[in-house]
Amino acid sequence: MVIGPAQGQQNLASSPARKRAAARAIENHIEPDTRHSGEWADEDTGAAVRAFDAKDGHGWVTSSSLKKAHKAWGEQVKSLMNRLSSEKVSLRATTALLQGTDFGVGAQVRTTSSLDRY
Repeated sequence: MVIGPAQGQQNLASSPARKRAAARAIENHIEPDTRHSGEWADEDTGAAVRAFDAKDGHGWVTSSSLKKAHKAWGEQVKSLMNRLSSEKVSLRATTALLQGTDFGVGAQVRTTSSLDRY
C-alpha cells in the first residue's frame, strides 16, 4: 500500500512565494474580473427591468421577479467579493504566521550541552 499526498494537494500553494503569487492573482485578476462581471449584470438586468416595468399602469410580473433575482445576485456577488478578499488576506497572513512560529520555536530550542549526557 502506497501512502502519499491527498488528492488535490499537488497544486497547494505552500511556499511563501506561491502564496504571494496566489494573493496577487486574486488581487490583480480574480477580484477585478468578478467585480466587472457583477457590474455588467447590473447594467443588463437594469435594462430588462425597465423594459418589463409598468407603463400606463400595466406591467409584467417579470419586472418584479427580475428585481428580486437581481437583489439576490448582488448579495451573492458581494459575498463572493468578501470571500475573495478574506482568502487574499489569509494567504498573506499565513506566511507571516508560519515564519513567526518557526522563529519562535527556533528561539526556544536550546543547543545541547555536554552536561546533558550526565
